[in-house]
Parts: sequence; structure tokens; C-alpha cells
Amino acid sequence: MRMRRYFAFAARTPVLLTSLVCALLILFGVFPALPIGAEVLDVRNGYSYPELVAAMEQYGASGRRVYAWTSPTVDTLFPLAYVTLFCGILYRFRPLEGLWVMAWIPVFAGIWDLCENAQITAMLLMYPDIGETQVAWASFFTHVKTAWIGPAYQWPAIAFVLVALWRAAMRRWSR
Repeated sequence: MRMRRYFAFAARTPVLLTSLVCALLILFGVFPALPIGAEVLDVRNGYSYPELVAAMEQYGASGRRVYAWTSPTVDTLFPLAYVTLFCGILYRFRPLEGLWVMAWIPVFAGIWDLCENAQITAMLLMYPDIGETQVAWASFFTHVKTAWIGPAYQWPAIAFVLVALWRAAMRRWSR
């Protein structure tokens, strides 16, 4: 029941707007401005040990330091913002009452994102002493997060469209 209260809270207009602004600011303002030096591991669908080593070398010591600081801070705030936003949209615009459980989808994406951040931070701090097993686990978390992110982004849009269509149909039929 606590999560349902959170979903109802996230569905409030001020919370939706605040989480949208925060997510957009981080995504388009903060992340692109970070001097990391190459594509971050978070945006890939997964990676191998040689790909990770190549990325770490591209970041350089300075880029790894920035990335290691960003991952547990800013990249923890970002999942909180997008999870709140998408949970709120899914809860508020659910076409049927029983579909409120769909609001859990962004929560799962956010959990995997935070696990991925922990793995990436550990590798950044351990570099160059990173084993292939560590990379495999980190890549697994990245891959699963990517699998959850798709529905987390897509279902709110679908729910919004379905509700808009439903409301338009109801207005038309009530005439």
C-alpha cells in the first residue's frame, strides 16, 4: 500500500511537473556538460571486457574521476526523477483502475539503474584492477536496465494516448 500512496503522490500535477523539469535538466543540461571524454557505459546495451577497457582508457584519469563522482550522485538523482515522472503518468492516466500496477514498471527500471550505477562506480574506482567477471555483472545490469527502460518510457506514452482516446470517445458517445 505504501507504493500505491507513492504512485498517487507522483501523479499530482506539481510532482509531475517538478520531476519532468528535473529529469530534463539532468538529461539535457548536466549529463552533456560532464567532461568524461567518451560515451558513458550507462547508455550502452552492454559491453565486453575489451570494450570496457577501451572506454576506461578514453575517459582518462580525469574522466574516470568525474564519472565515478557523477554515477552515485547525479546519476542517482536522474532515476529518482524519471521513476517519479513515469510512475505518476502511468498511475494518473491509467485507462482502467486495475492497471495501476503498471506504475511498478519504472520502479523496476530505476532499481536496475541504481544497481548498474553501483557496478560502474566500483569499476571506475577499481580500474585497472577489474576482472572479466565484474565486467560481465556490470554489463548484465546495464542490459537488464535497458530492457526495463523501454517499457518505462513507452507505457506512459501509450497510457496517455489511450486515456485521451477514451475521453474523446466518451465525449462523442455522450452527445
